[in-house]
Amino acid sequence: MKPIQMVDLTAQIEDIKPQILEKISEILSSSHYIKGNYVSEFQDQLSQYIQSKYVLGCANGTDALQVALMALNLKPGDKVLVPSWTYVASAEVIALLQLKPVFIDVCMKSFNLDVSQLDLISEIHRDIKAAIPVHLYGQSADMEPILAWAKEHHVAIIEDNAQAIGAKYRFSNGSEKFCGTIGDLGTTSFFPSKNLGTYGDGGAIFCNKADLFQQISGICDHGQLSQKYIHDIVGVNSRLDAIHAGILTIKLTHLDEYIASRRNLASFYTNALNDIDAILTPQTMDYSSHVYHQYTLKILDGRRDEFQKFLLSHQIPSMIYYPKPLHQQPAYHTEYDDRISLANSEQLSQEVISLPMHTHMSDDQRNFIIEKIRKFFV
Repeated sequence: MKPIQMVDLTAQIEDIKPQILEKISEILSSSHYIKGNYVSEFQDQLSQYIQSKYVLGCANGTDALQVALMALNLKPGDKVLVPSWTYVASAEVIALLQLKPVFIDVCMKSFNLDVSQLDLISEIHRDIKAAIPVHLYGQSADMEPILAWAKEHHVAIIEDNAQAIGAKYRFSNGSEKFCGTIGDLGTTSFFPSKNLGTYGDGGAIFCNKADLFQQISGICDHGQLSQKYIHDIVGVNSRLDAIHAGILTIKLTHLDEYIASRRNLASFYTNALNDIDAILTPQTMDYSSHVYHQYTLKILDGRRDEFQKFLLSHQIPSMIYYPKPLHQQPAYHTEYDDRISLANSEQLSQEVISLPMHTHMSDDQRNFIIEKIRKFFV
């Protein structure tokens, strides 16, 4: 049996290597490495896939979040709502722009923003200007109540869709939208381990309004809104390079296949582990599909760290996303307001563990993982 990888990118590229190499060779021969047709082609194809009117590639997912915030013309000290249970980039960009993060807890079932806290937070913080709901681990935050709250309180919504590209949110009227296309702006990451990843760094911003698209386009290009060398606003240099765009154009045609493979593995894990009392398998919410960027268990008997060591002793990799919530991180703990309970985020940091999840897991590998997990708990 091959060694088990948390994410097996080597196996994945073998299936598409001839197409990838041909595309890279074509781009090298063109000498068009920045902007140009290859980037436009990918942006257009992703726009059609995700059903967003505009898509702009940028250098990485963190830049995508930062540029989206910059496009809102917020002022230093303005408050931005963000879950405490997420990757640091979601709060990092708030602090970098001299804005103030307001942390909200997450739901124990979905791992996403707890909408039941929104009214309390509005009572405490009446001047929140923006919110960043994160679609964590591969499924959507509960966007319908978030949108209603945002409309009532005049809050702009930026979706952090770095982990859930291809997932859909289902509204109460039965309509669906892709995650990342529901709020004012959406962002994603093309980090190599993502469901749609390149072989390096990359990101994108989604929106449906022409004025916002013009703003983010100018910000990403040194603040040039009207013409070259005329810098209308303060901007940054954040571009998706042509080679990465070419790679992503090919991988996008396989995204549904990759998602189906992840769902198949997730179903296998869940069916094999559901009867173990000490394990709570991931729950798919009624309002969302799940694309399983991560397959994240909750270990309920206090033995999570012991369990991780056991897996490692059998050469089974695992990850804890995340070992410490943001409000307890040294860089952000002073922003914590104890009138807002973040108990779920704190509890999850002690319970969660993610199993290997990728598109090329062999039957031998997944059977071995389940055999060892059941040996530990049963």
